[in-house]
Amino acid sequence: MTSINTVLIANRGEIAARIIRTCHRLGKRAVIVYHDADRDSLPVQLADAAFRIDGPTPVAAYLSIDNILAACAALGADAVHPGFGFLSENAEFARRLEAAGVRFIGPGADAIAAMGDKIESKRLAQKAGVNTIPGFDGEIVDADQAYEVAREIGLPVIIKASAGGGGKGMRVIHYADKGACRAAFERTRAEALAAFGDARVFIEKYIERPRHIEIQILADQHGNVVHLGERECSIQRRHQKIIEEAPSSFVDGRLRQEMGSQAVALAEAVGYASAGTVEFVVDAKGGFYFLEMNTRIQVEHPVTEMITGLDLVAEQIRVAEGEALGYGQDDIKLNGHAIECRLCAEDSARDFMPATGRLECFDSPEMDGFRLDSGVREGDTIGSSFDSMLAKLIVHGTTREEAIAKMRAVLEEMAVLGVTTNATYLGRVLAHDAFAAGDTTTSFLEEHKAALEDLVPTPEQLAVVLSAALLTNRTLADARFTPPAICAAMGAWSNQ
Repeated sequence: MTSINTVLIANRGEIAARIIRTCHRLGKRAVIVYHDADRDSLPVQLADAAFRIDGPTPVAAYLSIDNILAACAALGADAVHPGFGFLSENAEFARRLEAAGVRFIGPGADAIAAMGDKIESKRLAQKAGVNTIPGFDGEIVDADQAYEVAREIGLPVIIKASAGGGGKGMRVIHYADKGACRAAFERTRAEALAAFGDARVFIEKYIERPRHIEIQILADQHGNVVHLGERECSIQRRHQKIIEEAPSSFVDGRLRQEMGSQAVALAEAVGYASAGTVEFVVDAKGGFYFLEMNTRIQVEHPVTEMITGLDLVAEQIRVAEGEALGYGQDDIKLNGHAIECRLCAEDSARDFMPATGRLECFDSPEMDGFRLDSGVREGDTIGSSFDSMLAKLIVHGTTREEAIAKMRAVLEEMAVLGVTTNATYLGRVLAHDAFAAGDTTTSFLEEHKAALEDLVPTPEQLAVVLSAALLTNRTLADARFTPPAICAAMGAWSNQ
């Protein structure tokens, strides 16, 4: 297979900028698509060429396969990197690129399709010897069946969309209440149909207070598959990860080997070739169960890169060019500890409402072991057309304690003005005793909600802030605003 010359990035934001940098390091031409909302963005500036796309909405523009194919033809791209989100797990997209003679930097369309359907992927996982959560095998067709199946499995259970992802299309049922079960079934089907165009749902046992631990795998087109250890992603808000780390403080060598072997077995079973992630829920006793497989690069992939020294995007490109991995499982070494925080434009004091505005200041600290993956810069306007993530802050330390301390320092020194962010909230999570102790489950944020809420400033703190604002107010330093002499001579005199 020939080398790739021009990679089109079918994405935007920080992941687009991150892929462009690797392409340039590898000597590849990197081109990109953009909607008008991203016309002046950092990724468009970094790319060697850009192609304007349009659609009913900005998101729809990036979801149009025709748009991407037109860009490939116009910019001479011989490969597409989809990043994450948008078309990254769309089997039809991979097939149409192949038909057009453009390589898809990712797994084959059949593997994407097999893992994209949660009912089918669970069956495949069972055949491959992967632990799966007890539940009903197949689609639940109506609310009455949902209630009966829930009782047979034993509460609590969770109803999931078969085509779901990103935390959407899920409802937990705790009690044997037929009306509540019926309502949960109908809402899940409606949400699944609206979000994924597929209303099918299934039911399985709900694992309470689990950890979310995932295994990164790499596979080539010659049948070689390795795993790169685990990431723990238990700190989630509304099923969305906000802090990830590698390795997990919960996983020992034996558990890592067991989870890694099952992840590799699943990849081999579907003929996988690229980077992929097998996600598990893990109970308090170390029992682990297949959740899903993400057939793309993950948002949190940098923590794996920090402890393995591998560039996963570069590995994806090498695999797409037909190269063999060139290393085996015994060659994979995990070094130190890495933590990633997702810096988002949102207000934790207002139930995490998205924040918009102009970035008057966006300045990150300089620190050994700190990496910033960002798609924005000072002066950019942050709108509401896309998700709220501004950047990923990633640190590496010799130990978990060192990594936590380093990330807390980064969050304190990160200067963002003009748009409210979740930086102080993230800092409070990292400072919590339970986090420091490694007592992290997917319920962490809810269980410690009161301790993580925004603090009300003291009168002394307010006085300091107001004093600083006054000292930097231009009216105090600009002679044009000096009061006339007759008024100045009145001093503090008042007739009141």
